[in-house]
Amino acid sequence: MDSEPVRPSAVVFDIGNVLIEWDPVKVYGPLIPDPEERAAFFTRTGLHEMNREIDLGAPFAETVARTAAAHPADAALIQVWERRWIDMASPSIPGSVALLEDLRALGVPVFALSNFGVETFERARRAYPFLDLFDARFISGHLRVMKPDPGIYEILEAETGHRGTALFFADDSAANVAAARARGWQAHLFEGAVGLVEALRVRGLVVD
Repeated sequence: MDSEPVRPSAVVFDIGNVLIEWDPVKVYGPLIPDPEERAAFFTRTGLHEMNREIDLGAPFAETVARTAAAHPADAALIQVWERRWIDMASPSIPGSVALLEDLRALGVPVFALSNFGVETFERARRAYPFLDLFDARFISGHLRVMKPDPGIYEILEAETGHRGTALFFADDSAANVAAARARGWQAHLFEGAVGLVEALRVRGLVVD
């Protein structure tokens, strides 16, 4: 459950699966239709571990190419990750984007706190101009630390001057939400834009 409703002074958004859908299966599902075969492919090639490296600041294309070279039998499929990355990071989530725009119009400080690679975030910015609406962005690839490590939350607090219940955070990961709550933030497990809007409404941020 959400913590006791208090009017926050700033709102913090995760990006993947809060503002933009993120799902590699959108691309790999048609390429490897059998779920067990697809899971085996991800396991033996270490694609999730590769993505973690990228989110921690490793160079995008080079890291994908290195992974492909290490698994020649699967190289063509691994390289799809780089070629069709934007297809995995799409579409935007309209209700969340509208909320971000509304908060900005109301003068509420809005921050991004997201596990994202350096180059992949630039691709996302080109595709989704609303990512430039934030007052500040805290991106793991630039900071070389990722959620739910407390360090990335500490950086946001130090650089924005907001902390504790003054911050309201929305994320689709229970672990990331728990880490925010451990620092005293108000935090909401994102399951859809309607629920997020309501969580902010009961905290006194009136958004239509």
